[in-house]
Amino acid sequence: MDLMGRYLNFGNAGFASIRKDLYVDKSGVISLLNRTLGTPNKLTCVSRPRRFGKSFTAKMLCAYYDKSCDSRALFSDLEIAKDDSFYRHLNQYDVIYLDITWFLTTTGNIQDTVTYLQQEVIKELSEAFPKVTAQKHSLALALSDICQAVSRKFIIIIDEWDALFRETKENEHIQKEYIKLLRSLFKSSQTDLIVEAAYLTGILPIKKYGTQSALTDFHEYTMIQPMKMAKYMGFTEAEVKELCSQYEIDFRKMKKWYDGYSFRKMKSVYSPNSVMQAVRNEEFSSYWTETETYESLKLYIDMNMDGLKETLIQMLGGIQCEIDTGTFQNDLTSLKSRDDVLTLLVHLGYLAYDADKKSVFIPNEEVRMEFLRAVKSGRHKQLYKIIQASEKLLKDTLNMNSKNVEDAIEYIHKISAAPTFYNNEQALRSVIRFAYISCAEDFQEIQELPSGTGYADVAFLPKKFSGMPVIIVELKWNKSPDRAIHQIRERDYAQVFAGYGGEVLFVGITYDVKTKKHSCVIEKQYLSE
Repeated sequence: MDLMGRYLNFGNAGFASIRKDLYVDKSGVISLLNRTLGTPNKLTCVSRPRRFGKSFTAKMLCAYYDKSCDSRALFSDLEIAKDDSFYRHLNQYDVIYLDITWFLTTTGNIQDTVTYLQQEVIKELSEAFPKVTAQKHSLALALSDICQAVSRKFIIIIDEWDALFRETKENEHIQKEYIKLLRSLFKSSQTDLIVEAAYLTGILPIKKYGTQSALTDFHEYTMIQPMKMAKYMGFTEAEVKELCSQYEIDFRKMKKWYDGYSFRKMKSVYSPNSVMQAVRNEEFSSYWTETETYESLKLYIDMNMDGLKETLIQMLGGIQCEIDTGTFQNDLTSLKSRDDVLTLLVHLGYLAYDADKKSVFIPNEEVRMEFLRAVKSGRHKQLYKIIQASEKLLKDTLNMNSKNVEDAIEYIHKISAAPTFYNNEQALRSVIRFAYISCAEDFQEIQELPSGTGYADVAFLPKKFSGMPVIIVELKWNKSPDRAIHQIRERDYAQVFAGYGGEVLFVGITYDVKTKKHSCVIEKQYLSE
């Protein structure tokens, strides 16, 4: 076997270490990449959040393709070993592995990162190919000389490819220099001569200039459009169920805490690092703070572009909000609208994206906790006051304390972005949705629920095993709350929950235009099983 290097033929030590710990088999992605080798589809960029296994994949690919090592034992029990292409490509290539965070932390001056990167890699190439690589300043030129001399191409793997953009987000000069390097490797007349395949991984998709990508030949897979990479973006539900069964972990709690990311081809995707931490620690909690503080989230929340505050309130209440992801420029500085901020939060993993509805939402309890922490310590103290008031409102509703419910709705109405006056029941419904955002943890909100002989304005159906009652809310404008309760009973809105068992609370809420006051009546009924 050839000698292993720092950049050239990195070896399999990284993946060997991963295999010694808890491991979920994601080797199937190698089959997809094997089909692209040497073809026009050989350039792949996969972007996903921190904690989602980017570096694990990069190290796995190094171990599989790198000719300097023998990795048969590491892969023999994995999915890829069953593929016809397994032995054909196993340890057959010269692999260049570039961890951009390494260069950012080891360079003497961050301004010199791109030059330093090329110098370091060329120095190692010159040791491996002393008769070919002369003193070159361009990595692309050095690789071109080698490939022409030895008639073989390289597989190039770049981990955290966008780290330079994130660390030097205000430095346009160094960003352009970096893009120039990437273009010389992957968008030039020499690309087909020197690159057998390339795999880039990072948090952000490839930078746009206007509407065009800086590297148009790459096939991109993102948290917005994962396509055939969907099952490799995180843990699937089947994988998490297997882990929970193996280690005797409560799957229902695992789902509540770490599920929620959703793609067209994979409707239930879990945060990998958090699942692994929960298994190791036998405890469900937020593990985001171990790898990244919530300060970045707080920064974007505090921007409050185009009513971002109101959107966050709705999402904290479990509501999906429509966005246009097309204007996002794939960087951290060109944020011009609410939609740009929300799209960025999808790529950072703070929000999930529903491609069918073109909407975003908070995926799970772990992320919801991070939002609450960010809101609490951010500039928008009103957001946190609304959340606190909503939590108290839910408790008062469950305790049937109608006077406190009236007061809470009055308070939330005054400090929230809901309409300052009501002219119809739709406006009143807006306030109620703001008020009951704390229901998101234990309830599913259903608007205009068809039941009996009509439609209940809002119903909160308790999530399984929450132990909560069903809550049916009827809203009236310029009428008495008793009238709202009468309508719930008269039209038998509780009928849809027949057989559910337990309690149902009827909540009648009204608003009087003249007095500008809310009124509330709460009654209880027991459902038969």
